[in-house]
Amino acid sequence: MTVEVPLSGSPRPDAGSERAPRPVPVPPALAEALEAELPAAVALRHELHRRPRVSGDETDSRDAVARALGRALEPVAGTGGMLRLGGPGPAVAVRGELDALPVHEATGLPFASERPGVAHVCGHDVHTAGLVALVRAVAAAGPDLLAAPLLAVFQPREEAAPSGAADVMVDDAFRAHHPAAVLGVHVQPELPRGVVSARPGPVNASADEIEITVTGRAGHGGYPHRTHDPVLAVAAVVVALQHIVARRVNPLEAAVVTIGQITAGSAPNVVPGEARARGTVRALDADRDAVLEAVRQVVTHTAAAHGCTGEVAVVPNEPAVVNDRRLTAAIAATLGGRRGEERAAPTGLTLDTAFRSCGADDFSHYSAEGLPAVMLFVGTAEPGAVPGSAPGLHHPGFSPDDAMVGEVARALLAAVVAAGQTLPPTVSPAEEAP
Repeated sequence: MTVEVPLSGSPRPDAGSERAPRPVPVPPALAEALEAELPAAVALRHELHRRPRVSGDETDSRDAVARALGRALEPVAGTGGMLRLGGPGPAVAVRGELDALPVHEATGLPFASERPGVAHVCGHDVHTAGLVALVRAVAAAGPDLLAAPLLAVFQPREEAAPSGAADVMVDDAFRAHHPAAVLGVHVQPELPRGVVSARPGPVNASADEIEITVTGRAGHGGYPHRTHDPVLAVAAVVVALQHIVARRVNPLEAAVVTIGQITAGSAPNVVPGEARARGTVRALDADRDAVLEAVRQVVTHTAAAHGCTGEVAVVPNEPAVVNDRRLTAAIAATLGGRRGEERAAPTGLTLDTAFRSCGADDFSHYSAEGLPAVMLFVGTAEPGAVPGSAPGLHHPGFSPDDAMVGEVARALLAAVVAAGQTLPPTVSPAEEAP
């Protein structure tokens, strides 16, 4: 009889009432091996940054990772790759992103992008290089120093649909490794250097794209009374949408409605028959469906008040990133000292448990499909800097310095060590079969 083996791990009940976990020390041999691997990881970061590839075209980047590891990668989700270290049984998966953005770089770095219109201005080159340093360190020191096997996932298409994370989740190759937890990391210019955020619950928002079409009656700009002006109507719609978060969302919850594009007309003296707007709707802990329904109502009724019709098309994107409570608590305990405390953390990193944002990441698909998952945020801002004063994520000038490769790698090492101690009991396929 054939028995389908489900993904290891499943959503756990709220662990808020559980006793706080004890910190798990990072094996000194692993920590030392990691430090030894950082120069090579920085060199890889330069290579990836200099030759970036956009979503769906990551083969060159994947091959560069394989060369840096000195091992062949198992294909996953098309242009992605995986590498497992350790014996049989459920594994701790760690995600690193391969893709860059379609942006013209303006960093002035000596290893700036050689491909016009493509650049690593979201930190994926740093994440991937840090993960490679971790893998090489585990291979050098010995996978048996970890409580569970390590599965490194070099994921494609984080920045564009179809989602690379969603495709990894349904890939039989990934499922065959029985991942019991998934870890991710993202550099974050809203946090100071040396700070790592590990917070349970929602930490990144869901993200949906909306396309608004307002249809009216075209006519001469000098005879507006003979028209139903969709430009005026869409302008009113944009203003009215801003009241959704202000007046229809619980002020203790977070949501965003942003319109980033408006198009209409072909001549200055013609009232067009149609106007369009596009934007993004984000929900962190607000009700995602309720916010989208409010958008539909506002568009429909505001357009009608101007004698026009309004329609909304929703392009679903990512669910919210929700950190598993039990796994996050274990990682936080291992990371060490909290911000504001005098005691030094053994990892050299400072823990933050407050940060979250309405950014979005397809890492959300791992937890949405039932795996315990944790996304960490590693600060890049200079101490004392005013938030927002330096280029942020996706800005043409954003580029963390090379020291961030080590910060990311150390955070991942602490997380992997802690996660391996929290894996739930598992049942082998033979034991599941009647």
